Amino acid sequence: MKIRSKIIVILVFVLVGTTITAQSKVAQSGKPNVLFIAVDDLNTWLGCLKNYSGTKTPNIDRLAARGVLFSNAHCQAPLCGPSRASIMTGLRPSSTGIYGMISDNAIRNKENAETNDIIFLPEYFRNNGYYTMGVGKLFHDHAPKGVFDESGGRVSGFGPLPEKRFIWDGLGPADKSKYGRTSTDWGAFPERDDQMPDHQSVDWTIEHLNKTYNKPFFMGLGFLRPHVPLYVPQKWFDMHPLESIQVAPYLSDDLNDIPQVGLDINDLPMMPSTEWAIQTGEWKKMIQAYLACISYVDYEIGRVLDALDKSEYADNTVIVLWSDHGYRLGEKSTFAKHGLWDSATKAPLLFVAPSLPKGKVIDTPAEMLSIYPTLLELCGLPAYDRNEGISLVETMKSNKAKNKSFALTTYGANNHSVRQGRYRFTQYEDGGQELYDHRIDPNEFTNLAKFPEYKSEIKRLKKYLPNTNEKWDINSSYNFQPYFVKQRARSLGEEVKEVKVIGAEK
Repeated sequence: MKIRSKIIVILVFVLVGTTITAQSKVAQSGKPNVLFIAVDDLNTWLGCLKNYSGTKTPNIDRLAARGVLFSNAHCQAPLCGPSRASIMTGLRPSSTGIYGMISDNAIRNKENAETNDIIFLPEYFRNNGYYTMGVGKLFHDHAPKGVFDESGGRVSGFGPLPEKRFIWDGLGPADKSKYGRTSTDWGAFPERDDQMPDHQSVDWTIEHLNKTYNKPFFMGLGFLRPHVPLYVPQKWFDMHPLESIQVAPYLSDDLNDIPQVGLDINDLPMMPSTEWAIQTGEWKKMIQAYLACISYVDYEIGRVLDALDKSEYADNTVIVLWSDHGYRLGEKSTFAKHGLWDSATKAPLLFVAPSLPKGKVIDTPAEMLSIYPTLLELCGLPAYDRNEGISLVETMKSNKAKNKSFALTTYGANNHSVRQGRYRFTQYEDGGQELYDHRIDPNEFTNLAKFPEYKSEIKRLKKYLPNTNEKWDINSSYNFQPYFVKQRARSLGEEVKEVKVIGAEK
């Protein structure tokens, strides 16, 4: 019996020692884990940003209180496909020619010299000793083949969907031969949270946070909401009574001083217009639905944070939360992203890490392009020399880069917008310009570009425009706006006799 007891004790010590050794490998590596949270079409109407009084985001707010929040962060393209391609490659759209929708597996291709050998963000972590995992919408669809060691996949589309749309048919007054049908619609559906794909993605994430790994991990979690259709269960609508809803800033003649290309880009009849929403009484209902979707996603983020806090990784995980672009809820005449104005380009960006301050808000411009190099520095990994963005670590710790910061957004070839200091400057391919002074005009109602006294300011801001403007990558396409169909054809040297739309918005 004594010999048997000694054997059992020895086995216990061996098992415990093996577990401790596996865990200590992670600790000795000095590398933190990464939780990479992407939220689709999330604008800055968050409680922690105090941009909209009716929003309810307690979990995103508590996450922001743990780290550094950028209140003036901007996407590299106000459209899912090129924005996410830019974040994951670390390259600007003007450098890659990826201006439109693109499938995940087409980002890296032999025809594109800039991307044919690029290392995607999750791959860089795997190449540096991380175990990589991902679930949900991270790239435009989910992820290119083989990017993650372990993939939870993504439910296709943006369902679940009712048998019939509630309000908007996805086309509106648009010409079917020139515009694709969109997913835009709103209303309470389905009945339960667990019927939502985002809930299933969080279940997968929680399950994997409860496992033990013998190396640091990179875990990506991509949410579908608040991307249209604005469907979530009724209880989330109940949190936002219609009488409490405030509409977005809007002027009916706001587009009178916009250059022609700006108007062409904003040609979105398949989306509800603000005038239509006013006439039908749907404006507050659409905002209610959007806020309901935000509150739902916030709840799911809370589930993840609770699981992380209870896990063995609570004190050694870097978190980044970001969105691919903003979303207009009546600003500049429509309900969509698609534009080079603040309401379309501005999106949340926040970082949490053991080495960062807590509860800090930075108001100077930042770029989503900085996510890649910032995560590398926070995790002590060598810089990737292909990154075109800059790490934000020094800014978060000391604000030294405060006066030099800027954000550049590109929408289609040769259309660029710069946020720097108090100004937004936009240069279109036809030479048209916009200039807004955010100190006196935060809603960008008055275009100052035509006034002589701003010539020197425009000259200064032009220095931030890219020197390289690649032709439209033949592997990418934009399927539901005549302007971009024509622009892509021109960039490829094709003659456009008619506009032919293929497919619809994803």
